[in-house]
Amino acid sequence: MNHVLCGLAANVSLPSELVDRLIAIADEEIAADLAHRADLGHAQAVALASRVEESAARLAYAGRLTAADIDPVTQPDAALALLAERAGHPDWGRLFAEDPDAERRERLAGCPGLPADVVETLAADSDVRVVAELASWTTPELATRLATHPHAEVRRTVAANEATPSAVLAALLTGEGLPPARRCLVCDREEVPFAHDPQCPRLDCDLPSGASCDGSHESARHDTQLMAIRNPATPTEAVVGFVDHPSLLLRWALAGRPDLPSQVRARLAADAHAGVRADLAENPAIDESLIRALSTDGDHEVRRRLAHNPQVPLDVLTQLVGTTRIGATLLPRIASASPDEAEKLARSPNPAARMLLARRRDLPPALRDALAADSDAKVVKSIAPHPGLSESQLRTMLDRHGVQVAAQVAANPDATATLLEDLVRHRPTARKALREIAGHPHATAPALLACLADPRARPLAAAHAALPPPIIEQLLTDADWRVAEAAAANPSLPHAVMSDLLSRR
Repeated sequence: MNHVLCGLAANVSLPSELVDRLIAIADEEIAADLAHRADLGHAQAVALASRVEESAARLAYAGRLTAADIDPVTQPDAALALLAERAGHPDWGRLFAEDPDAERRERLAGCPGLPADVVETLAADSDVRVVAELASWTTPELATRLATHPHAEVRRTVAANEATPSAVLAALLTGEGLPPARRCLVCDREEVPFAHDPQCPRLDCDLPSGASCDGSHESARHDTQLMAIRNPATPTEAVVGFVDHPSLLLRWALAGRPDLPSQVRARLAADAHAGVRADLAENPAIDESLIRALSTDGDHEVRRRLAHNPQVPLDVLTQLVGTTRIGATLLPRIASASPDEAEKLARSPNPAARMLLARRRDLPPALRDALAADSDAKVVKSIAPHPGLSESQLRTMLDRHGVQVAAQVAANPDATATLLEDLVRHRPTARKALREIAGHPHATAPALLACLADPRARPLAAAHAALPPPIIEQLLTDADWRVAEAAAANPSLPHAVMSDLLSRR
């Protein structure tokens, strides 16, 4: 891979005539970057698709090509991409429905808006993968028909289709009212009884781990039940009976549903597996009493997921963050806090509560400024990137808390060029701050030159438009390919150098 030319292909300042020259020598990697250019003209897109076959589908998905630009016989991937975007010719569906390549027929089956005769042809396809793909999104009428398909894999994808009628989904859960399936993916390939070894050494084997069939297609039936429980269109009364099912996966899927009766949720809250309880804890449909009960769960992940529940009471949330690692994220309940609630959080004697609020980026100036002056470094660290803070406030944060908040100060969108230059000279060096400075729009050449000394900040600095052109040119030959590619993509790279790079090729 020529990383410099790939970077050049992504350079927003590359003149149109040099784009043409690059298209003429493009390989698959260069074409991938060219295809994402916002200024790529239609004629250039056609030329690129002709030059690199693999880019045609990407360009078609991006809307850069039309049906008139594509020959479905010589460019089938691009034609299928246009069909997937409802931009292909209707006759292409009939062509691909008879294609000997089953993978193409399967891709066709995933395309919306196909003519009725094409859909019927695909529904009768001899390859189960084609029919299963069609079943995963098709209409209620055809889903009802395919629920009786002799192959269990088709029934599994019908169970995942939200357009499948609720009565059919209920029948797929139990099998009642449906003729038994005659085949599954396991007995298609193996003599039954067969249980797939989770550590299967065969490189050509694509059976799922643990797949099994004793003649009753048990793993396929289990997977169909799993899809139906996950499907929001499946009636509540059809799924509640799985609350005590011996299959962990089925109980786990049940825990995420928003429509469960309170007694079923209570049973799931007592499940022996923490994963079930964790999914339940994040479910926004659980009530306050259950939230409070789960807040004392002994498993860290259950409590962490509960903190992300948008309905968690603020007092429970502040209690949770004192005992649970939440991460540097804005929690949904904090994002939706009312002005009065935000005021209370800002005045809370608990620094964890103030820290949660400080992660918002839409605070009124009075609250923002109060948190910026907080005595707790974790609170200041959270508020430091908030827009609207003055240079004086940011410098006060640094003076009080030093390297603990340096990276967050550098990430502030209003950090001045002078402040960023001072930050690169801060001792001890805050390496995370260098990475923020290297991508900051206010970074100056002196600050960026300092960032080049850090291996992780170096690629970011190499791409920064404020870097002096002679330095950018030097970085084109850097030993780190990421740096060289970033330098080639730098919009301040002189056009003469761009042209020279192509001439060398």
